[in-house]
Amino acid sequence: MFEHLQAKPADPILRLMQEFREDSHPLKVDLGVGVYKDEQGRTPLMQAVDRAQRILVESELTKSYIGPPGSPLFNEQITRLVLGAGLAARLQDRLAVAQTPGGCGALRMAAELIKSCQPEARVWVSDPTWANHVPLLGGAVLPLETYPYYDAETGGVRFDAMLATLEKSARAGDLLLLHGCCHNPSGADLSNQQWQVITEFCLRTGVVPFIDLAYQGLGQGLDEDAQGVRYLFDSVPEALLTSSCSKNFGLYRERTGALLVLSAKAQQTQATASELFTTIRSHYSMPPAHGAAVVETILMHTQLDELWRDELNGMRTRIQYLRQQLNQGLQARGVDRDFSFIERQQGMFSFLGISPEQVKQLRKDFSIYMVESSRINLAGLSAQNLDYVCDGLASILKE
Repeated sequence: MFEHLQAKPADPILRLMQEFREDSHPLKVDLGVGVYKDEQGRTPLMQAVDRAQRILVESELTKSYIGPPGSPLFNEQITRLVLGAGLAARLQDRLAVAQTPGGCGALRMAAELIKSCQPEARVWVSDPTWANHVPLLGGAVLPLETYPYYDAETGGVRFDAMLATLEKSARAGDLLLLHGCCHNPSGADLSNQQWQVITEFCLRTGVVPFIDLAYQGLGQGLDEDAQGVRYLFDSVPEALLTSSCSKNFGLYRERTGALLVLSAKAQQTQATASELFTTIRSHYSMPPAHGAAVVETILMHTQLDELWRDELNGMRTRIQYLRQQLNQGLQARGVDRDFSFIERQQGMFSFLGISPEQVKQLRKDFSIYMVESSRINLAGLSAQNLDYVCDGLASILKE
């Protein structure tokens, strides 16, 4: 049965992780893996999460299944977090919500739902987009199209080119995949005004917005990062949104996320939910419970909620500080290139804009690791390694 199989090429990031682990250089730096790290280079267990888990250990009475929709309380709380309490209440009758195994599970279930409802629909993804968008969506046999997005010259968004492509080629019933904030891999986000233009475009053309909100709270703030998304959901008849708790709650390994599906009319919600939950039942049956229980415990507990928000603010502030320090460190070393775009971008990621050859040279000469595209995880920087990274970059950029 398996004799004809050939080994698949290793995932570039997983291969990079392996090479980093095997590197014996005492000053090695990992800027490749896309997880938040603290000043000690660890992905920390948030205090709010730790306390919530302790509460659960003392109070949890069962390990029974939670059903395909997941925890109703988690779904309610995550909807309020994403959309805000007021909008969540107004849209309640039009929303079908499912707890999912992480943002990946939400994306795949969204793709399967789209396939069952609109088989001829195409999904438009940004150039570039998160690498796993392609296998997650394409695995549901959805055709993918790309629209221009990142401007390598300015470090911003090619919004005019993006809109021109969509106006020309997108059709009613197509899905427009947008990063809700902290665009991965570029860090270049849409402005609130651009979100309004996109909303008007979707209303006029019948293109359905499909939002991937994986980094809420790590850009400008929990409410600020969702402002464009909320404007859009308050305006369009139909939309999908995937949310992840991996980054803002640090629950990477707990695989905790959600899928929100907005129907045009309240009368349609029950049928939409039925289709969604049947799709879930046929794939993984029902989601894991622990991560969602942690999130709902935090959001329902005033002191834990405040602690979590403070911790998240600290993470966001640290990333913004590292962006400033990297740009200023390169300037101080006389690098003849403008890296100020790094300070204007949001979230954990940015492209340095150096060549694959220079990326390899950094790895060879300095044991500074990043993916070949020169996308870096800013959270991999720290007070201990920032000067070393700036020195290495300055060295190869001055050659």
